[in-house]
Amino acid sequence: MEAAAFYSFSILALVSALFILFSRNLIYGAFALFLSFLGVAALYVLAGADFLAVTQIMVYVGGILVLLLFGIMLTQKANQDVESHTPNRVDVLPSRKMAGFLAGSAVFVLLGYIILNARFAMQGEVINSNSTIRTIGVELMTSHLLPFEIAAILLLVALVGAAHLALNRNPVE
Repeated sequence: MEAAAFYSFSILALVSALFILFSRNLIYGAFALFLSFLGVAALYVLAGADFLAVTQIMVYVGGILVLLLFGIMLTQKANQDVESHTPNRVDVLPSRKMAGFLAGSAVFVLLGYIILNARFAMQGEVINSNSTIRTIGVELMTSHLLPFEIAAILLLVALVGAAHLALNRNPVE
């Protein structure tokens, strides 16, 4: 049963990632990104990394994806008099499409060769831990408190800088 869940969530993540890659509409791609993030979070749950799964859902699905959707929807052209029925698309020269396809195929073949010839072996004991959240919380609040606070201050400075840049978009000359 666990293998079926793993394969179904893996297929969900891969198919939605391929849809993102080949979609010509940004909104559809963003919603496919939502499915891809959820598939990856489910794979984290199956791997026993519950903290990473919750973080994946809270940060990526709850924050970044919503921000991306608002950014796409709010940056539409202000001139709505001329309606365009063409989807958002990126035009690429056919020679570059072929070069990208060949490079991607080469990477795919190389990774397939490496995976098929690898000898994966389990070493050590299997860890039977129920939750990683308590361990991560204790570590963050005791021995890793200084790096945690430095990261928080760095994120605050980045947020203030982004707000400053957004306010001064049209400087007076």
